[in-house]
Amino acid sequence: MNRTLTTTETLAQAVLPRRGWLAYPLVADTLLVVLGSLFVALSAQIRISLMPFSPVPITGQTLGVLLVGGLLGPRLGLAALLLYLLEGAIGLPFFAGGAAGYTHLFGATGGYLISFPIAAALTGWLAARGWDRRFPTAIAAMVLASLVIYLIGATWLAFFIGAQNAIVKGVLPFLLGDAIKILLAAAALPGGWQALKWFRGQG
Repeated sequence: MNRTLTTTETLAQAVLPRRGWLAYPLVADTLLVVLGSLFVALSAQIRISLMPFSPVPITGQTLGVLLVGGLLGPRLGLAALLLYLLEGAIGLPFFAGGAAGYTHLFGATGGYLISFPIAAALTGWLAARGWDRRFPTAIAAMVLASLVIYLIGATWLAFFIGAQNAIVKGVLPFLLGDAIKILLAAAALPGGWQALKWFRGQG
């Protein structure tokens, strides 16, 4: 049976079939949160070492954060990223490059990790208001969430290496890569909505 798409429903919630056990909201939400955390963990293993002098690796991690937030919405996106941090903190090799351990939350790059749940919640909050339906607004949502990551991550990093070094080594080397990730995430969400509408015969 066709379901009418609403402006408050996120893409993952719209795609997930609500049959059997998935008809129970708690089961469906738990599944989405776990899958979201695993997706970020997988994306974090995509690593490009173009700037070996920087304490912050270039990974697919932030792309995963943006997509999970946009796909799951504010509440589930926040929960997925909190679960991701917990998984890495207890020893699962889920952080960038297979790193693990709670010490990563307190080290030089800890601010970037801590910013992820906030960035995902912001992306999800905007997506739940329809910002993920069109490419321009999706880009705006991804840019705002990326600014949150930079602001918290670089501020934290500055306590370890100074403000100027934090900008030079923790922000500037990653602007181009993050711009590409923003474009990919911003294209994926509206594209997913269009594919879903076509599949359901609603557009």
